[in-house]
Amino acid sequence: MTAVPLEDPRPLVTITVDGQEITATAGSTILETCRRVGIEIPTLCYLENLTPVNTCRVCVIEVDGSRTLVPACSRVVSEGQEIQTDNERVALNRKLVYELLASSVDMSLVDAPTRRWMDHYGVDAGRFGVEAATVEQPVKIEDDLYIRDYAKCILCYKCVAACGEDAQNTFAITAAGRGFSAGIATEFETPLPESACVYCGNCVAVCPTGALMVKTEFDMREAGTWDEDKQRVTTTICPYCGVGCNLELHVQDNEIVKVTSPLDHSVTSGHLCIKGRFGFQHVQNR
Repeated sequence: MTAVPLEDPRPLVTITVDGQEITATAGSTILETCRRVGIEIPTLCYLENLTPVNTCRVCVIEVDGSRTLVPACSRVVSEGQEIQTDNERVALNRKLVYELLASSVDMSLVDAPTRRWMDHYGVDAGRFGVEAATVEQPVKIEDDLYIRDYAKCILCYKCVAACGEDAQNTFAITAAGRGFSAGIATEFETPLPESACVYCGNCVAVCPTGALMVKTEFDMREAGTWDEDKQRVTTTICPYCGVGCNLELHVQDNEIVKVTSPLDHSVTSGHLCIKGRFGFQHVQNR
């Protein structure tokens, strides 16, 4: 019998969150700890299967003794911390971040939790006036698999992380430019089909605003036929190889319109290859 080495158990620490004493595992983040006990904190650039990059600043919380608000997604817990997750200072900061984004970026397709938080803080998208600078630009359609609508991009860098070390290790895209000229780009703005992109679609899967979107969904939205209330999701196993990736087939009107993978699946962690994400046309007439 082969002995399996086990790591020493991590020690526990005690912190206080919104007046509630909580026991947490040393090394875990404040966000992880709060979510474990049911305390909600909004996020935009954070995703469980990606390394935190601290860019959006909507998860900031107040830690006693810290001069500035700190990002809950990356700050680890420590013994005796006293934390406020939604006091007046935190709420004002989050509202301002949301309003700055909404004034310059098309936030019409953000996910339901983000929309709920924006409503919670009473975000006024027109606060900075109609002359506020925006990142509005034409949609980039260069193939039949996915589109890039950078008018909706909030520069959360999730797509860059998914294309890089956190998932695909292709490094086909990165951040480029400065100020309102900043954006996600291929090398030297090479057209996507000629770039290093392998069309795994993992960037699309992690995008929180619809800036990256599967072409079938984009076409249906343009035609006014996309209706998530009419869709059912069926979990199955990808048939293309023996790895065993879980697929979530989104079906509307008896046709597959999109394929995703569960974030908590031990094989994929939400990531797929080009076959798993886009190779579904053979099961239906197009």
